[in-house]
Amino acid sequence: MGNKLVTTTGYQTGSEEGVKPDSPLLTVANLHTYFVSERRTVRAVDDVSFSIPAGDVLGMVGESGSGKSVCALSIPGLISPPGRIVSGRITLGQTNLRDISAGELRAVRGRRIGMIFQEPMTALNPVLRCGTQILEMLETHAMPGGENRVQELLDWVGIPAPDRVARAYPHELSGGMRQRVMIAMAVACEPELLIADEPTTALDVTVQAQILELLDRLRRETGMAVLFISHDLGVIANLAARVAVMYAGQIQELAARDALFRQPRHPYTQGLMAAMPGLETTTNRLPVIPGQVPDLANLPQGCRFAPRCPLADEQCRRDAPPWTEDDAHGVRCWKPGETADFTGQLSDVQQG
Repeated sequence: MGNKLVTTTGYQTGSEEGVKPDSPLLTVANLHTYFVSERRTVRAVDDVSFSIPAGDVLGMVGESGSGKSVCALSIPGLISPPGRIVSGRITLGQTNLRDISAGELRAVRGRRIGMIFQEPMTALNPVLRCGTQILEMLETHAMPGGENRVQELLDWVGIPAPDRVARAYPHELSGGMRQRVMIAMAVACEPELLIADEPTTALDVTVQAQILELLDRLRRETGMAVLFISHDLGVIANLAARVAVMYAGQIQELAARDALFRQPRHPYTQGLMAAMPGLETTTNRLPVIPGQVPDLANLPQGCRFAPRCPLADEQCRRDAPPWTEDDAHGVRCWKPGETADFTGQLSDVQQG
């Protein structure tokens, strides 16, 4: 691991004409993605806005069901019926992805936007050899190099004996190796943006650290922007420059990593951090956030976190809080910065 990939086309990630190095490569503005049926409307993503500069990493964190994956899938237009993007703007460089045709959007996927899905065993085709799947990605986007390029990509992501792995089927590889193959596919066409949707889920901590190191090296070597999605704040802290905290389809807090971990302003962020065991943890019981993520088809009135928040009062339960920003630290809360106490709710620390 550590060989630097030689680009095949002279293409430089994030260098599209008109995109300045310090300007956002990806801009998502007021995104609404709903799942609509005759009986109910699930507001999976409800007025989400963020941006990512070239070479930067935005970490997106939150409990399962908070809308992280739907937000990620909305960017390259991978939402299937009954889901649909109701409104909002998604801009990659100078291209508004909501204004282009379906064919043009297919050309963007894989070429300008790479994606690492949650579970490589289901994302990879079980009846095709790994090398064939990477080669198919290259041929789809008319990238040169052929099978030599496949070997180079597998070597670049730290796979020993890349010729053997190229001939292997996904079930013949370990979870870590399958994830590296998925990463090789995602970066095969030198994308400007990489979306990594919980790429370290179900991997042991050693392999997880290797994958995180690999993604950070690829980002530094190519200059691509990265949207990294996880439910694990520890993973986010190791990789992201900025962090967006999602809950019930909305971003509740968005700030630089150090600022957010040093002084979280939203009670939900504080609750997530309180529930993390650390090296100095001396008890086998930790605070937890009471209750569950609300049904996105039946959201509570007022603040969406109010039913679970120890700070909630009548205003919180009645009125939806506005989005406010101070020193590039944004929060959606009526009581930003107040300390929420979750110690009244305890759960056993999982061992092993």
